Amino acid sequence: MNSILDGRSALKKEIDKIAEVAGYLWQNGWAERNGGNITVNITELVDDEIRRMPAISEVKQIGVTLPALKGCYFYCKGTGKRMRDLARWPMDNGSVIRILDDCASYVIIADNAVMPTSELPSHLTVHNHLIESGSAYKATVHTHPIELVAMSHNKKFLGKDVLTRILWSMIPETKAFCPLGLGVVPYQLPGSNDLADATLKELEDYDVVLWEKHGVFAKGLDVMDAFDQIDVLSKSAKIYIDAKCMGFEPDGMTDEQMAEMTRAFNLPK
Repeated sequence: MNSILDGRSALKKEIDKIAEVAGYLWQNGWAERNGGNITVNITELVDDEIRRMPAISEVKQIGVTLPALKGCYFYCKGTGKRMRDLARWPMDNGSVIRILDDCASYVIIADNAVMPTSELPSHLTVHNHLIESGSAYKATVHTHPIELVAMSHNKKFLGKDVLTRILWSMIPETKAFCPLGLGVVPYQLPGSNDLADATLKELEDYDVVLWEKHGVFAKGLDVMDAFDQIDVLSKSAKIYIDAKCMGFEPDGMTDEQMAEMTRAFNLPK
């Protein structure tokens, strides 16, 4: 059976990158069972032949109308699929979808009729906003980083920018590579509209958002960019927790040292 990736090196490279990140999520212990989701806007990699490809599924409703997504194409992790399997067989554990002209429905076009994640409306709502705002970001990733989720169980960390300040102060690279910090969304039912709306609001100011007692949601230029930010924040969380396990409160970088970082690297905060 032919694949949509055959003869399309740029598209294959992007899907291979998604598979690589899926493997990292699993290896880090952030994607138990079928946990986590990846959705990537691949519209710029679509050619006329792909646009003529027939649907291999019935028309599916998104559940919300997203005007900026008319005619867009996305690779989506499949519902119930495991990251460890997506890492090996991305086109068997995810699919390419086309958003229809009503901007409220989609069809699957390749390679197999793998239904996208149940959190697709939330992911697509974010992508709709990214396009409307003129953002160059193409990828959204949801995963369950152990140390960040652990820290979300302590209410004192959930105030605005409390965790940002702690994580930035653990190692200079965190402030340099996650210059917007970490947004926080109080606990909401997974997959709910309330969670989606709260996440979208936080993404106005942050690239990575922590869902209390659940996981993180990140946006990035591509899937590797989104993963890198989560990875760096998780390293800082691990440093903090390791210090606490050794019996002391880590000093962290001072405000003056972080201000020096801001000036030296021309950071936004």
